[in-house]
Amino acid sequence: MTPSEAVRVKRVYDPPSRQDGRRILVDRLWPRGLSRKTARIDEWARDLAPSTPLRRWFAHDPLRWPEFQKRYHAELRARSDRLAWLAGLGRRGRVTLLYAARDPQHNNARALQRIVARRLRPRGRRGHATRS
Repeated sequence: MTPSEAVRVKRVYDPPSRQDGRRILVDRLWPRGLSRKTARIDEWARDLAPSTPLRRWFAHDPLRWPEFQKRYHAELRARSDRLAWLAGLGRRGRVTLLYAARDPQHNNARALQRIVARRLRPRGRRGHATRS
């Protein structure tokens, strides 16, 4: 399984699927109008969500996306143990990171997926991945 297959991203409002594997909500706030039963999440990893100030600054503005990714990555460096936990789950099977934002490309789950996927890449000659 490739890193992008091991860690997928899905909107929490989309119906759960058997192909989701372990479903992990990575938002700081619970999604509006969604019951815990309907969401069918396995874990709510609030500590992997962006800080409230960063989330408010970003405001899902695509023009701020590159800077948001840098700042979010910097925040996640302090949570390397949790990133290692998430990467470990990805090594053992499929993980789906769930988010509530409307934009499927500019959200914290997508940024987190890229960071974790880098940790899952095998270290090799040319594709030498660095740990985040």
